[in-house]
Amino acid sequence: MELESCLSPPSEWRKVSIASVCKRFTSGGTPSRKKLEYFEGGVLPWIKTKELADCVVGDAEEWITEEAIAYSSAKRLPRNTLLMAMYGATVGQLGVLGREMACNQACAAMVVDDTLCDFRFLYYQLLGNRRQIVSMATGAAQQNLSGAQIKTWVLPLPSRGEQSRICHVLWSIDERIALLRRTNATLEAIAQALFKSWFVDFDPVRAKAEGREPEGMDAVTAALFPSEFEDSKLGPIPKGWSARALDSIANYLNGLALQKYPPESDSEFLPVIKIAQLRAGHTRGADRASARLKPGYVVEDGDVLFSWSGSLEVETWGGGRGALNQHLFKVTSTEVPKWFYYLATRHHLPAFRETAAHKATTMGHIQRRHLTEALVAVPPGPLMKVLSETAAPLLDACLNNALRASSLEGLRDTLLPRLISGKLRLPEADAEVEALS
Repeated sequence: MELESCLSPPSEWRKVSIASVCKRFTSGGTPSRKKLEYFEGGVLPWIKTKELADCVVGDAEEWITEEAIAYSSAKRLPRNTLLMAMYGATVGQLGVLGREMACNQACAAMVVDDTLCDFRFLYYQLLGNRRQIVSMATGAAQQNLSGAQIKTWVLPLPSRGEQSRICHVLWSIDERIALLRRTNATLEAIAQALFKSWFVDFDPVRAKAEGREPEGMDAVTAALFPSEFEDSKLGPIPKGWSARALDSIANYLNGLALQKYPPESDSEFLPVIKIAQLRAGHTRGADRASARLKPGYVVEDGDVLFSWSGSLEVETWGGGRGALNQHLFKVTSTEVPKWFYYLATRHHLPAFRETAAHKATTMGHIQRRHLTEALVAVPPGPLMKVLSETAAPLLDACLNNALRASSLEGLRDTLLPRLISGKLRLPEADAEVEALS
């Protein structure tokens, strides 16, 4: 079955196949995982499908060596190459290379001929038609797309200049979204560094014990930290503090099997928040569930969510109201502030992931007892209150940025199909972007 854009373009736009506007259409390589030396001292980022997130990709978890590139028949892919996940849980996911990279065999790589097509225009065409493309995937346990189908997919193509003008509008929105995400990554790193300094390394207490003034805080805050340690289940902790289990300072509410709670109608429902939605940060295209769930199972912006199975993540949700699916905890507390239980849970996330990775199941996970075994040092109320004045605004800013990014994504998704089909002219699009600025 031949794929063709589901959008109806103006008659003056040409219809061309993806293959005809690409210099190369290829797949990645398959370096042996047993050859660990291929990943030591690597010279090129090695992209896997799980790292594609509909954005510019500039780095990867693993880098491969020149020997690995030769062994795997992997191709050096230039900057601005488009990648699409061709099978597995992320099928249809897209990425744009921000530098020279290589990819694994589960990706299709499209090196666009810039004289014929703006790589961004092809990216937005694929994004705008993804639902149709993914519907062509076959397979039960693992969904698979055919490279031959994608190569012959027919897309509408305006003049080269018109492509660039359309892409300028959409790309400028995506750049704003990327900036907000980078800002959040920085704020998150600062918050985690402060948590480690205060509640893991106990730097202010050690400084006072050595007769030094704690760094980075005023005298009033420093005075609230003790200058001695005492033994606890966690080991030495500041005197007067308590060693507490995560599930004793916060409530970890597991979600529901929401297929048992169908929506009331096409207009009355809640989008289902699963692990995929948590990672994406939105509920576009999500399943639907009843809008009449108990309040505890309704997720609002600002709630802390923790996926304890599969892909373990801890995030402050900013993707709008939704329903809490099983395999996700909604974390709340009446004992400690949100910033504290959020950062405490994130602090233990690497250990939780390690535990899940060693589960002999198809989907790694942690159990309730692991929350009980995960300890954190909790300071007295007066100190917690003062530290909140520094930590809470950092995470509040992250949430505000996430909500702003979500609004921009909504605008982009509204404009995208109208722009790449010629239904919306550029002056009108510019006006809509300006209205949200």
